[in-house]
Amino acid sequence: MAINPLSERVAAGEIIATDVSLEDYLEHYAADFCEWVEGNIITMSPVYEDHDALSFYLALLLATFFELKPIGTVRHAPFVMRLAAFPTRRREPDLQAILNTNPGTLTPTYMDGPADICIEIVSPESVERDHGDKFAEYEKGGVPEYWIIDAIHRDTRFYRLNDDGVYIRQTEDADGNYRTPNLPGLVLHVPTLWQDDLPGPIAIGELVKAMLNNWDNPE
Repeated sequence: MAINPLSERVAAGEIIATDVSLEDYLEHYAADFCEWVEGNIITMSPVYEDHDALSFYLALLLATFFELKPIGTVRHAPFVMRLAAFPTRRREPDLQAILNTNPGTLTPTYMDGPADICIEIVSPESVERDHGDKFAEYEKGGVPEYWIIDAIHRDTRFYRLNDDGVYIRQTEDADGNYRTPNLPGLVLHVPTLWQDDLPGPIAIGELVKAMLNNWDNPE
């Protein structure tokens, strides 16, 4: 999949500054949900209620998982990710799952190298960017797994890199559960994502405990 020139993709986000250095971006823009693409500062979409609720739910689900099974950590936007394949771009995935075995460097302010899982939650203005630009960048940049969560269309897309560095779409099982070898024991029940009221911290804690107990003690 080719990456279109930025000039053809302005509709995917508003350019608010041009000819900006990386240092200036990190100092003045990165914390304000902006991405740096070839010297241009592009604002991300406003936080919609569904986007915010899903981001909170998934962040809490992953944070709880990592607390009970300490194999990694989770970071959320506006935490920056640097991909060596794109030295003039910096993205801020909605969520990044970073395993302890990740060969990159997790710094206090950014992930230097591909996160193990990048998660983007689609908003009305980000559909093209999440499915297009970021898909291509994360694939070429070596992000092992990419989740696209689209509450607008109630659609999820899970991709994993194959041995040739190409994203292959994964599917949920018949009950709507998605499992990944990167997070052994975690079960993402996709239909839950479309509920009006998502589980809160206590329910998530009990849910993750039950998942890991089932994983450690299969029938």
